[in-house]
Amino acid sequence: MAPLDDPRLSPFTGWTRAHWAGLADRLLLAARRHTSPGRAHVSFPGRPGGYGPDVDALEGFARTFLAAGFRVAGERGADPLNLMEWYADGLAAGTDPHAPERWVRLDEHDQAKVEAASLALVLHLTRPWLWDRLSPLVQEQVVDYLTPAIGSWYPPINWVWFQIVVEQFLASVGGPYSADDIEAGLALTDGFARQDGWYADGDERAYDHYAGWALQFYPLIWTEMAAGSPDAESRRPVYLRRLERYLQDAVHLVGADGSPLIQGRSLTYRFAAAVPFWLGARYGLDSPAPGLLRRAASGIARHFVSHGAPGEDGLLTLGWHGPWRPIAQSYSGPGSPYWAAKGLFGLTLPADHPVWTAVEEPLPVERDDFQRVVAAPGWLVGGTRADGVVRVVNHGTDHSRPGSNLTDSPLYARLGYSTATSPLLAGPHAGRPLDQSVTLLSETGEPSHRTGFDTLGLERLPTGTVAGASRWRAHWVTPDEDVPDHGSGRSGEVRLGPWLEVLSVVRGAWEVRLVRVQPSEEAGRLRVGGWPLPADGPDPEPGSVVSNGKTCSGVWSAGLDDGGVTAADDASPLGLWTLVPWRATSGPARTDVWYDAAIHLGAGEPAEPPAVSWDGPSCLFTWPDGTSDALDPARLLRP
Repeated sequence: MAPLDDPRLSPFTGWTRAHWAGLADRLLLAARRHTSPGRAHVSFPGRPGGYGPDVDALEGFARTFLAAGFRVAGERGADPLNLMEWYADGLAAGTDPHAPERWVRLDEHDQAKVEAASLALVLHLTRPWLWDRLSPLVQEQVVDYLTPAIGSWYPPINWVWFQIVVEQFLASVGGPYSADDIEAGLALTDGFARQDGWYADGDERAYDHYAGWALQFYPLIWTEMAAGSPDAESRRPVYLRRLERYLQDAVHLVGADGSPLIQGRSLTYRFAAAVPFWLGARYGLDSPAPGLLRRAASGIARHFVSHGAPGEDGLLTLGWHGPWRPIAQSYSGPGSPYWAAKGLFGLTLPADHPVWTAVEEPLPVERDDFQRVVAAPGWLVGGTRADGVVRVVNHGTDHSRPGSNLTDSPLYARLGYSTATSPLLAGPHAGRPLDQSVTLLSETGEPSHRTGFDTLGLERLPTGTVAGASRWRAHWVTPDEDVPDHGSGRSGEVRLGPWLEVLSVVRGAWEVRLVRVQPSEEAGRLRVGGWPLPADGPDPEPGSVVSNGKTCSGVWSAGLDDGGVTAADDASPLGLWTLVPWRATSGPARTDVWYDAAIHLGAGEPAEPPAVSWDGPSCLFTWPDGTSDALDPARLLRP
């Protein structure tokens, strides 16, 4: 799509609305090649997902339907690809209980509850051009298909919004619905709200891209569907305030190359991460400005398109850039990646909308280096202009609760995530923490886990340096492998070890990590793992520093007297190899003393790491840029 680039309007990405429309059309036309004769099933090639081919085919229809609906809604009904007629045929066949292509129903499989929300959403957005033109018989079939949502059980996470959206659509077309269901669902989702506009996905410390592409998205869509009702009118300003504040953090989480943060489950939805930026535009927020919102969204989409998603055949696969199935959850099938179509939501806005006509503005990481405390997920966020990388040091997210003692999910419980690295998601180290970790090693070399930790203090120092801390009981778990993998940690037989206290001080491309092991008879070797660097080969130089020719990752520590680099084969979607530098004690860790390690991810190998010294109870940090900080760890270690 390079010939469409407009460097005047979009000096950072080149992308305009024409690029987005072209991406949508390419996805939709490619999907037609995999559509059943009645157009109700879209069955993409590949191994069936854990829920079977019928669910996969329903996902293929419902998720590409999102792209079709956004495309036509933004053109105010103009439909040169005949999308509405195409999907109207599929609706008729899929909701006909006697048709050979009938869909799995909501009372037959829970996944149908998810896809029903996409059907309801698009039918709402395209009502004059689709719903109003369906025959009374097909309208009745659609209502009947959606009706099992009423009174049904939905998991108390983002799924609750699927029930609310479906029942609100039913209400809008004169179908059956339960006002009690909607009221109870809204009350439940109120409990997901956290500090500074963030939402948790349920009652756990589950913070990920769902905070934007689901938990910010559906509340405002619902207020459109329920416009005029007292509930919608009173809640809309609250939802808008939360979105506006959330976006102040979200724009800091996109790398200069457009990569979203590689953290949390469902990463195969790729450019769905653009959703919250389009929401800000659709609902007329003054801040962030339209040019910045489009810069973030277009950067994300261009990142994936330029890395081969969709592929040459126009299809999205299970993966991040190209195909890489380990990134998916056990239930994911070949239709699942098409939730990426949510990222096309900006196409609902017409070509003359300010988000399309404003000149792109730079992302925060393109303007200057920054450090930022994001309190709800417990993140210390930093970006460096020189390399465009955004890093998160994590002291608040594990998709669990304090004291749970589960295994660590590599997607949630690592100490660091970035826009340039991926945690080890496959192979032996996915379940045995190495990268971005602090672990105690058992007699057999098994690393401990941290899920269930306590988040302690988070603060910004006067110089702009940020700091945070967490504490946990080191534990070893023999996991129950029969538990389905939904991206979080696993339970199992647990052996408890010593308490660990970890404090991070972050500036620029550096984190200084202080670690203290509480007195215990069971303290083993202490190991600190650094950033997992994608690489072309398995042969790093000796030491605890690695480079892939563009980026350097390293761990420096005088007190941790052993070290090296571990090479992991096909362990992340970013490269054939991943190299993880680490430092460790050569024998059992000393207790009740502070170990320090300097951890780096940035362009080129640094000349010197930060200097760390002590003045009584205060730790003194001298950074490579000449800045100095003093911090008494006790100030952060209080719950």
